[in-house]
Amino acid sequence: MALWGKVIDQSRCIGCHACTIACKAEHQVPIGVTRTYVKQVEVGLYPNVERHFQVTRCNQCEDAPCVAICPVEALHRRLDGIVDFDREVCIGCKACMAACPYDALYIDPVSHSAEKCNFCAHRIDQGLEPACVAVCPERAIIVGDLSDPTSEVSRWVATGKAEVRKPEKATQPKLFYVDSSLFTRVPALAQVPVLHAAAEQRERYPAPVARPGPAPLRGGPGVNGHLRHGAGPGRHDGGPGRSSAAAIVQYDVPHGPPWDWRVSAYTWTKSLAAGAYLVSAAMAWAGLRLSPAVELASSLLALLFLGATGLLLVADLEQPARFWRILVRPQWRSWLARGAFLITLYGALLAADVTGRLAGWEGMAQGLRAPGVLLAAATAVYTAFLFAQARARDLWQSPILPLHLLVQAVLAGAAGVLILDVALAAGGAGTTVLRNLLVAAAILHATLALSEVAVGHPTADGRQAADHLIRGAFSGLFWGGILLAAAGAGAAAIGWGGAAAALALMGALAHEHAYVQAGQSVPLS
Repeated sequence: MALWGKVIDQSRCIGCHACTIACKAEHQVPIGVTRTYVKQVEVGLYPNVERHFQVTRCNQCEDAPCVAICPVEALHRRLDGIVDFDREVCIGCKACMAACPYDALYIDPVSHSAEKCNFCAHRIDQGLEPACVAVCPERAIIVGDLSDPTSEVSRWVATGKAEVRKPEKATQPKLFYVDSSLFTRVPALAQVPVLHAAAEQRERYPAPVARPGPAPLRGGPGVNGHLRHGAGPGRHDGGPGRSSAAAIVQYDVPHGPPWDWRVSAYTWTKSLAAGAYLVSAAMAWAGLRLSPAVELASSLLALLFLGATGLLLVADLEQPARFWRILVRPQWRSWLARGAFLITLYGALLAADVTGRLAGWEGMAQGLRAPGVLLAAATAVYTAFLFAQARARDLWQSPILPLHLLVQAVLAGAAGVLILDVALAAGGAGTTVLRNLLVAAAILHATLALSEVAVGHPTADGRQAADHLIRGAFSGLFWGGILLAAAGAGAAAIGWGGAAAALALMGALAHEHAYVQAGQSVPLS
């Protein structure tokens, strides 16, 4: 069995876009999206200017993050190493887009499914070359069997001159570049101008945070986005006799974060859904029972917001009518699939709890507490593992994220149950416990959120995303969320129940949106 790989010799590429056109014709790719395209970056200052090209597409990874995160096996890796997809199975969750470090996937505007370069698998199966290879006038694209040491691609790889993009992601890509430019491989090194050669291009990512002193504007090896003499290895990365140079993107395709406000809102509604039952059941376990009316209302609140969570998840799908497939053909490595089953089981338990309480079956409600607390906690934290599977997004690769999501659930749950307690005029020791729990959770939430400021990030993309969060485009929501949570804690400490809860919930929502969007704020290609 062959193991297919591809080498692109950028010293031969002339930027003719023949590969893009051939790919569009072969696969009937609609206008506005591309499976392969030629990125162009101009480097230098007049009159010493060079144009660098990069043929950009799926990297056919050995350890493909898109395959691992896909909840329905719409993306799969064939035995010959080709990562292929099935548009008829895809539910359009966009998780693959969040996971791919190379920004290789897109939502097709016609099929509304995730698509990408699939190595022209149908041509490979017929013994033909991919369409881009057949049409390239300079033979800049080479395909072959990586398991055959005599093949041309294997010989190129053996020379050590063939590089891969983002080797630190450990995806083991089988797309190799020869004589490529650092300025095309690393998005942070090139500015995106306001006026762009591609008319439909829109810079949908926030502007980088400007820092005083010698730090680069977008993470490059110079000052204010300019590149110093001899910047970086390789013949295209600055050289002898070159003065300070600017790198500017001159052709690209539209990019942007795949998950919008609906995902931010889902993490918040899920926190409230998990926390409301978790707080009520945990207090009952500890002998600090709330009134029967508040306990019933807490379970109803949890069920209501769990339903809202499901609606938001379905609304975010590009194929909402296919949502049921995640339950009938799950891909068990995906935390999106695991999360769907956790939500379903938790919803069933809440429905049973409410039914038992309404019927007066106190023993049933007591018997559900232990599994209910476990399911509520799992429902709260599974998103941390889903975000970790989105390996493209460095801000989300945090070992404390499961703990933080659990704390947020306790914060939201304490706030939600406190509102019910006030509305039902329950009073008593339970009210004091809820206020104290809200104060403690708000303080711990703020501490964990502020760790984004205090704790350094190991990668440049992680640091840039953190900059967007704490001092850039999302800083207002981030700091506003912390202040609102702190105000909620202060209000709870002086005995203001309803106001404290409302402030805490607004703060949690602001933080969720800032964190989710900042995590997607760094361009990948």
